[in-house]
Amino acid sequence: MVKVLIIGEHDGKALNQATLKCVTSAKGLPEAEITIVLLGADTTAVASQAAAVLGVHKVLRVDRPENAHPLAAIFAPQIAALAADFTHVFGPSTSFGKDLTPRVAALLGVPQISDLMAVESAYRFRRPIYAGNAIITVEADPARKLVATVRVASFEAAPATGGAAPIEQRTVTAALPTHTRYIGAKSGSTDRPDLQTASKVVSGGRALGSAENFKLLFNLADKIGAAVGASRAAVDAGYAANEMQVGQTGKIISPEIYIAIGISGAIQHLTGIKDARTIVAINKDAEAPIFEVADYGLVGDLFQIVPELQRLV
Repeated sequence: MVKVLIIGEHDGKALNQATLKCVTSAKGLPEAEITIVLLGADTTAVASQAAAVLGVHKVLRVDRPENAHPLAAIFAPQIAALAADFTHVFGPSTSFGKDLTPRVAALLGVPQISDLMAVESAYRFRRPIYAGNAIITVEADPARKLVATVRVASFEAAPATGGAAPIEQRTVTAALPTHTRYIGAKSGSTDRPDLQTASKVVSGGRALGSAENFKLLFNLADKIGAAVGASRAAVDAGYAANEMQVGQTGKIISPEIYIAIGISGAIQHLTGIKDARTIVAINKDAEAPIFEVADYGLVGDLFQIVPELQRLV
């Protein structure tokens, strides 16, 4: 039997949608028995949510004071210890997963499959390479434990209701490192949807010209209930915060609609949005590469078009 351990991503209150997409990927494995593990100081509320996810067979809670903050160095030894009972360990290909999952693989002494995007069998998968320009098929050794990150943009979220998995409290014996400790966290507060999971995203490029002009995008996003992203060029220029970056070195997203404003469409950016259902491009350069992938394109001055769009919605 294929026994999959999914590393649950959460904020202590709610289960991240990325975890539900990992469940969908795991359900593609033949006869998979899926377990979600949650690490935290008190995962009571999140465990109830995880147990309700359709397709989940069991939820494991590992509650201890050291797990109050999601530190990869602290989580990894505990996940590695739990992995003894499983054939597969999956984590989301988010910032959280990319930090944690390779450490787990290293502790287990096995290679990792990154950005798993399609399941062909229990040990055969497809994944992107060369910034998404090519897709390769990889086959893992069935005699070894398989550790992988799941490209969440490639899977739909599993239904959040309909399941009734049992919840089990676990005590894990694992030596935790002392060289890493939590100091604090700073992030911009916003009422907008999370960029990683938003169904609508408005994104801006260097053509906006300044951080002040990015307010045009924020106003439009607020009108339509969208998250706000940015190209690397805009982030490097200081127009937008680093956490807003979309692309190969930023966030890989799959919204229902992606509105690219003043973005030329470098291949690194297109890698981050290729799974978007509908792409709308606004750019004054009719030859911009973004128009090659856009479902709808509008050539013109964004400083005239965006206010008009805002007026119409």
